[in-house]
Amino acid sequence: MMQEQINGEEEVSPETPPLLGAPRTPLPNLVTDIEGIASVVAALKSGSGDIALDAERASGYRYSQRAYLIQIYRRGGGLHLIDPAALAESESEVDIREIFAPLNAVIQSTTVVIHASSQDLPCLREVGLNPLQLFDTELAGRVAGFPRVGLGALTESLLNLRLAKEHSAVDWSIRPLHHDWLIYAALDVDVLLDLKDEIVRVLIERKKLEWAIEESNAALEMSPSVGRKEPWRRTSGIHQVKRPEQLAIVRELWATRDEIARERDIAAGRLVNDRALVACALRAPHSITQLSGLPAFKKDTQRWWHALERARANPSVPKPPASDGPPAHIRMWRERSPRAYARLTHAKARLAECAAAVEVPVENLISPDTVRRFCWQDPPSGGRSESEVAQFLAERGARAWQISFTAPLLQAIESETEPLQAPESEPTALTESAEHTEVSELS
Repeated sequence: MMQEQINGEEEVSPETPPLLGAPRTPLPNLVTDIEGIASVVAALKSGSGDIALDAERASGYRYSQRAYLIQIYRRGGGLHLIDPAALAESESEVDIREIFAPLNAVIQSTTVVIHASSQDLPCLREVGLNPLQLFDTELAGRVAGFPRVGLGALTESLLNLRLAKEHSAVDWSIRPLHHDWLIYAALDVDVLLDLKDEIVRVLIERKKLEWAIEESNAALEMSPSVGRKEPWRRTSGIHQVKRPEQLAIVRELWATRDEIARERDIAAGRLVNDRALVACALRAPHSITQLSGLPAFKKDTQRWWHALERARANPSVPKPPASDGPPAHIRMWRERSPRAYARLTHAKARLAECAAAVEVPVENLISPDTVRRFCWQDPPSGGRSESEVAQFLAERGARAWQISFTAPLLQAIESETEPLQAPESEPTALTESAEHTEVSELS
């Protein structure tokens, strides 16, 4: 929306929702000690209903994904900002989870409202905050059918309020925390309960409330993601590296970077970016002087040089073990299993139609990985029954509402042997970009 400046002040057009510049609940003092936690617990107990919860991390700045600020709000119980880093420092002899135990007891007594819980639950659990009942407003917005489900977009469309965005990418590990940052962070929980109420109203109107509850329950039960066995193979730009001895350099540089980044708690990409790792591997410096001539490796040159020495001592790079899953790239489906490819094209078409009909993004209707795995498996003689397909989906985490829509569709496409004509815009990869091409295709 176009905005004009008059006398140095922003004039907002009538169509633009008003800016919420400060929380509607008074901004509290930052909690940095155990006494403050006790006050928060007492205040929350005096309130009632759901609890809004949010956390700020220093992603892109720090190696760890710890919480550097926790925001809490409950109607009648106030708004609270907690600094877990300061708590850990001031009470260094006490386990942080023990410090948060009284607060966790309050949180576990009710429904916790979080926006995009997959981002915040790991760091909240790290300090001992482990909700037992969850309502995820981002997931609920997807199920409801809203085209934009960011917190700001939903707040505008449902509450007719704009949230400030200027501090969305700051380094939350900086101390002291700026006052403006605290205002920005408080806004997230200040609107969250009102937002939940509005989303629930829409879900009830569209007969989707149970779907959203199932999605939030699944998010709460989701296991932490397991890291790749050889994460260095995902280095951006690795497709430029052709020779095994160069790949060995990427492997050892990646491991050294990860080690240094962990030691210093700095994001690996801020220490040395992927482009520099690949450039060093392609150049393959033969002396520490040559290595120090590369700007990214002027610091800690001795450690980087040891990485190069290890690469030269072990230049072989075996291919990664074959995956039991389907191929990543669509062209490999065509080549390796034309019938599986045919099933996939029909499944994608049917699921897209269904998603449009129920007004849910297709990736939320059913996991794309589950669809690929289903289509890749050759069906048994005579095919699978709908109940067998439903069991396959349930074993892979599909929710009851998802199964009710997708099991009949997937059962119906099992017998397809001729692919649908792919649209010209069809991506060449189903799961990965060319930038992250696996080494198995390069070596």
